[in-house]
Amino acid sequence: MENRAHAFAAGLFVLFLGVAVVMAVKWLSRDNINHNHYSLVSAGGSVSGLNPEASVRYRGVNVGKVEEIYFDKKNIRNIIVRIAVNSRVMLPKSVYAQLASQGITGLTYIELNDDVSEEETGYLENGARIFLRASLIKTLSDSLEEILKNSNTVIKQINNLLNEQNQASVGNILGNLALAVQHYDKLTEQLHTGLQTLPRAADEFSATFKQTRQVMENTNRILQKLNQRQGLIDNLAQGSQEMTSALASLNDTSQAVTQSTRRLDQLLNLLETHPQSLLFGKPSASPGPGEPGFAPPQPIK
Repeated sequence: MENRAHAFAAGLFVLFLGVAVVMAVKWLSRDNINHNHYSLVSAGGSVSGLNPEASVRYRGVNVGKVEEIYFDKKNIRNIIVRIAVNSRVMLPKSVYAQLASQGITGLTYIELNDDVSEEETGYLENGARIFLRASLIKTLSDSLEEILKNSNTVIKQINNLLNEQNQASVGNILGNLALAVQHYDKLTEQLHTGLQTLPRAADEFSATFKQTRQVMENTNRILQKLNQRQGLIDNLAQGSQEMTSALASLNDTSQAVTQSTRRLDQLLNLLETHPQSLLFGKPSASPGPGEPGFAPPQPIK
């Protein structure tokens, strides 16, 4: 009997001790802080990794927790995340929410920030809605997905571009380019050779220029001598005048010779026609039409 009494007393002690522990835990864990409730709206986005009781931080400071996550009854594409925030923390109207990941554990929580670029003043009222923006990781993931899609499209276009015909054309272009490079190298060598001979050509040009200058100076001196009085030009001018006079006299002489030749020709014609005129003189001329003694010619019968 005594052993049973001791066992019963021990059982009651353990029972009362357990009840006391539970009550102490509930008392210690009770929340005496007042909260404001806000609804985060995720329009078409995902909240994967976010669970109730997840922490809510405002600019890195823990200010509350997630109470409930559910779909919007009016629009199934919207996800509503109900959060409780310490009433002592006044959220500005420019506040926005994002999902963030906590360190290596990968636990997701709500990060609240305010947009300083907006000019809205004042604070949110209890029960207001806050838009949930895409997180940086989500933005990078979407951008990477878009880049991969564009890369796939570009690769397909490159494959279509580099068909057998285009590859042959590219090969011909590269061959022509190689020939052009070879010709360019030859042209460079020729140009280098020409540049080496350029100083010699410059020296020869300088010597030729000096000689030409000397010739011009000699010509100038000769012209000065020719322009002097009683010089070669004056003698040539006087000689040309005398030659002009001689040519005029020669012209008169040639005219006189021409007249004499005509007269001699007329005399020879007269002797050939009337040889007796050498003894009896020149016969009288027959009368012409309208003159006395003119007789018209008789027709031939």
